[in-house]
Amino acid sequence: IGNRAVRGGADRADVGQGFLLLVGIGRSDICADAEYLAKKIVNLRIFSDAAGKMNLSLKDIGGEVLSVSQFTLYAGTRKGNRPGFDEAAPAHLAEDLWKRFNALLRAENICLREGVFAADMQVSLINDGPVTIVLDSEER
Repeated sequence: IGNRAVRGGADRADVGQGFLLLVGIGRSDICADAEYLAKKIVNLRIFSDAAGKMNLSLKDIGGEVLSVSQFTLYAGTRKGNRPGFDEAAPAHLAEDLWKRFNALLRAENICLREGVFAADMQVSLINDGPVTIVLDSEER
């Protein structure tokens, strides 16, 4: 899987086989949520083994991560046609927790690249599978 985030052509982050993480930080999220998700992500067994079974983790394959902060995951669309973002964490809190989350992934010896916080980026993805999984720390 290849993933790339580009901001205005100047900043660029690429990773090979691994995960593109679109990370939404909510108002109620705390460090314990980041810790839970980092541990879950590095150990989630979704890569194919020699028999073609989803049985290997990011750690097992030496995979890489591209982490992109994405407040729009908290878009509220129940009322009207214009999304609201009341449940998204304020930018200063979200950036701190996103950086903490990324540091936790690096502490697991994961090669991690970051998008640019609060930037207008072009993100491309080659999705192998396709496998797309939503992890929510509130569902543990």
